[in-house]
Amino acid sequence: MKFTDGFWQMRPGVTALYAQEAYDLEQHENSLVVSAPTKVIQSRGDTLNRPMLTVTLSSPLPDIVGVKVEHFQGGLPQFGFDLVGAEPGHGEVRVTDARGSLTSGSLTATVTKGAPFSLEFEASGRVLTTSGAKSLATVELSHDAQVSTGLVSNARAYGAGAVEHPLSYTLAQLSLGVGELVYGLGERFGPVVKNGQVVEIWNADGGTSSEQAYKNIPFYLTNRGYGVLVNHPGHVSYEIGSESVERVQFSVPGEALEYFVIYGDTPKDILERYTALTGRPAHVPAWSYGLWLTTSFTTSYDEETVNGFIDAMAERDLPLSVFHFDCFWMREFNWSDFEWDKRVFPDPEAMLTRLHEKNLHVCVWINPYIAQRSELFAEGKALGYLVKRPDGSVWQWDLWQAGMGLVDFTNPDATEWYKSKLRVLLDQGVDAFKTDFGERIPTEVDYFDGSAPERMHNYYTHLYNQAVFEVLEEARGVGDAVLFARSATAGGQQLPVHWGGDSTSTYDSMAETLRGGLSLAFSGFGFWSHDIGGFEGTPDAGVFKRWTAFGLLSSHSRFHGSDSYRVPWVFDEEAVDVTRLFTKLKLSLMPYLYAAGLTATALGVPVLRPVQMEFPDDRGAAYLDAQYMLGSDLLVAPVFAADGCVSFYLPAGRWTNYFSGEVVAGGVWRTEQHGYLSVPLYVREGAVLPIGGRTDRPDYDYLDGLTLAVYPGTPGTRVVTVTNPDGSSAQFTVTRSSAQVEVSSSVPSGWSVRVVDQDETISATDGKAVFSL
Repeated sequence: MKFTDGFWQMRPGVTALYAQEAYDLEQHENSLVVSAPTKVIQSRGDTLNRPMLTVTLSSPLPDIVGVKVEHFQGGLPQFGFDLVGAEPGHGEVRVTDARGSLTSGSLTATVTKGAPFSLEFEASGRVLTTSGAKSLATVELSHDAQVSTGLVSNARAYGAGAVEHPLSYTLAQLSLGVGELVYGLGERFGPVVKNGQVVEIWNADGGTSSEQAYKNIPFYLTNRGYGVLVNHPGHVSYEIGSESVERVQFSVPGEALEYFVIYGDTPKDILERYTALTGRPAHVPAWSYGLWLTTSFTTSYDEETVNGFIDAMAERDLPLSVFHFDCFWMREFNWSDFEWDKRVFPDPEAMLTRLHEKNLHVCVWINPYIAQRSELFAEGKALGYLVKRPDGSVWQWDLWQAGMGLVDFTNPDATEWYKSKLRVLLDQGVDAFKTDFGERIPTEVDYFDGSAPERMHNYYTHLYNQAVFEVLEEARGVGDAVLFARSATAGGQQLPVHWGGDSTSTYDSMAETLRGGLSLAFSGFGFWSHDIGGFEGTPDAGVFKRWTAFGLLSSHSRFHGSDSYRVPWVFDEEAVDVTRLFTKLKLSLMPYLYAAGLTATALGVPVLRPVQMEFPDDRGAAYLDAQYMLGSDLLVAPVFAADGCVSFYLPAGRWTNYFSGEVVAGGVWRTEQHGYLSVPLYVREGAVLPIGGRTDRPDYDYLDGLTLAVYPGTPGTRVVTVTNPDGSSAQFTVTRSSAQVEVSSSVPSGWSVRVVDQDETISATDGKAVFSL
């Protein structure tokens, strides 16, 4: 939200009172408290009738410094994010006559006493960012200003009487250096570099072709070695070099704002510390990496249709891992009552058993809304489990389902009631849930626990997905639970997998979908998918085939659409060939992909990564958002054009074409022409790819028939760990010299080595394979 009118003036109806100086500094055990009056105090009289901001520095973990800015401290307690990794006792405070500092790990925040106000963040002898003059403020918006900014429609979210009375905001600004670039802020579908953008953190069901987003995360990182999390689960408004071009501004409604600066030498380091604070992505089962096929949304289907799809996939040698039933597995006007529509699925238990006998897992669609015609609506109303209006009536509307209500997940009993309905489905044989929606959350309501509706608007989805994930872990075990979720907020990365929402069936929408995934990866989400072929409309055969290659080179892969089927043979026979090729390619890469997933769980580094994350020092990669890294060693450049022409950048080093074996030099842009059975897929210099021995399913013994593909690189040693879905693992030590490649392991046999630029494959003998160059 913009408060100023140029550099000197404020917008009409806006009054801003800035922290003008650090008047005094108080040292507490692990925190530094700064009194920052809104005028430079020159005499005792200046202390009268004078607002003051209280700025408190603290540290929840090493290399993270929290800054809390407060105007009035007497308000009712308001919740922030669940910072699951926060610990007491971090931070060393020092105060002198001239300054005060708090040091946590390698990060130091220093406040200089006096005017102008100055807060500086430094690590390893380098200033990361600063908060200087006119960088902290309490702001009031008059009635007219509220009208002009569109806040009238959301008045109750920001407190009773917001329209009639001044509305308070708290803002902070951090400096942007020359050449500093901002990434993240959730799944956003515009350019991956956020400089110059206005971003509103407010979950909405806006599709992938708008400025709205399903997954709004008030966290960004920059190419200068730090990230920033605003600890406010509601509306956060960002001006990223767009109001003050030298600064990032973030503002929240109310009298207080808290943010955390997170230091890291690399983007991976920053994400590791950010997810240590907000939660790591959970481990997902190996079977979930395989191909998912759905009924699509409004298409006509029954058990015969489902079996027809599954059998036809098998007949065409198209490996399938998961079948998903979308909304109409339940009866229309009854969503979500969790009852199979008996008209088309008369015996769901028997049907699910038959699907399991075909080695398939089953996912069903749900959402947190309860339609009025459903028996659960009356039950939930009687028990007080649905979100209420201030007058005590159940909140309802007709958007999506007729007369629908909303489960109140702030009520533990309501949450348990919702879970109990899901347990019935799990007992029937359902393996996973697609947790759709969670963005259309009203603000003119009261919650059971008294939560402010403005804060709950974004946070609601976290409670919703958390409840469903807990039921899956309870029934299937930790590590075998998986969602297919659309909405999220900070911390939502703990509850994978997330998919990219409602795209259209075009090349342009395919590209914007990738941009959303890259921004989400910069926001700490380890696992991500999207609707292959696009959701709205029906793709032409070319779009479908190109999107299939892209989708099967993502962490998770799903065919899904709105009003048309997404089985490949309805497009053309080549689509079948493309699906077969890339599905089997992905399954053969499972030892590599599964290891990347374990890294996401252990360190918070995503499976699908922006190139900038792997090559942060390569200036040529800084703005890339039409290509990505899959794990640390594979570079993918999807084809977004009907003519098959694609331009992409290879960072410095030698790269090997995965399909042809051609070795090319990096540090350059390349333009290539690709048919539908290929895509730019390049392997990084020195990589050792573990290639599995099966291409029929994702959950197999990765050590049985394993091939280690050794790619050109400089002499040195690399250790590769291959972990099986059952948790067993083996290490392989690969030593390259100018004369040979030697691989050793405690596994005596059953694996082999292929040096990519040679013609021979050597099988292991007594835990060793030696390849002369």
